Amino acid sequence: VSTQSTGKTFINYNVKLFIELSMSEVEETVKRIQSHKGVIGIIVVSQEGIPIRTTLDNATTVQYSGLIHELTIKAKSTVRDIDPQNDLTFLRIRSKKHEIMVAPDKDYLLIVIQDPSVNS
Repeated sequence: VSTQSTGKTFINYNVKLFIELSMSEVEETVKRIQSHKGVIGIIVVSQEGIPIRTTLDNATTVQYSGLIHELTIKAKSTVRDIDPQNDLTFLRIRSKKHEIMVAPDKDYLLIVIQDPSVNS
């Protein structure tokens, strides 16, 4: 998330808070994150890699959830291989077109996809 614009500054914070919320609060948080300019979609993925909540179409959800789930498992393993006392807490992937932010938890992943070129 770019700190250039005030609207996007707090998306990382919102993503991290998501893991501590009840279901009604989850819906409210999804709506709040989705309302930020540039946010393309949000996916909540189970520990098994199954999407359980999404704001995207089915094909996109399946593609992102499967690939990001695998990447997160590898990233977690890499962090642990480097330092067994450490753990992955947040993963950010930025390409020319998108920025993908992942907040892993023991039970699920929160994935937020945004267009980093959109100004708030």
